[in-house]
Amino acid sequence: MARRVLVSSIRAARRGAFARRCLSDDSPLSPTPAPAEFPDAIAADASRGQNNHVHVTTYWGMATGAFDKQVSSILMAPVNPEDVEIKPDGQIYLPEIKYRRILNQAFGPGGWALAPKGEIRHFQSETDGSNLMTREYALYCLGRFVSQAVGEHSYYSKNNLAYGKACESSRSSALVRCCKDLGIASELWDPQFISKWKEENAVDVWCENIRSREKKKLWRHKNQSDSVFPFPWKANR
Repeated sequence: MARRVLVSSIRAARRGAFARRCLSDDSPLSPTPAPAEFPDAIAADASRGQNNHVHVTTYWGMATGAFDKQVSSILMAPVNPEDVEIKPDGQIYLPEIKYRRILNQAFGPGGWALAPKGEIRHFQSETDGSNLMTREYALYCLGRFVSQAVGEHSYYSKNNLAYGKACESSRSSALVRCCKDLGIASELWDPQFISKWKEENAVDVWCENIRSREKKKLWRHKNQSDSVFPFPWKANR
């Protein structure tokens, strides 16, 4: 009994010491400094050898100030129409690798990170047996929290290769959604830009599902052939 009381007292003392460290001026959980002080604050933490993993599990640095003009100009640069692609359902998009290149150009390799914020979740469709994988991620730039979003990907096969691709695709999906808050490729959600881009760069083609005989219009880039449509869809000309 005495041993249990002693152990409880030690644990309580440790929790109290940890709480005092979290509230001290030297703690990474202390009030966030002003925007202009971020580089100095980060350098100070590094020089003291503090463990900054706490920042990755919190909203540290959120909305404390805008990034500098040079970074903002890179993030909000007009999208190149030649980089835009279109899905068969008519949704236009920018390949995920383009977002990574913009982030690397703005913050430098290692200056940003996508951190998982929850466990992987799986859902199975009762209609076609497909699996849906989802996971939540948060985007951090220069040590500051920027945005948080859920990424998902559907897949059919149960082998390890398909599972690995689904993990990476769900991560990429979350990255694209997080980048919306930085203004990257914001034109892709502008109805006027979408209509103009489709008119100049895409065509809709009547297609037939060779299994169900269903017919509907699918989209492709003008530079692509009708063979680009995924199975079981086939151009009906």
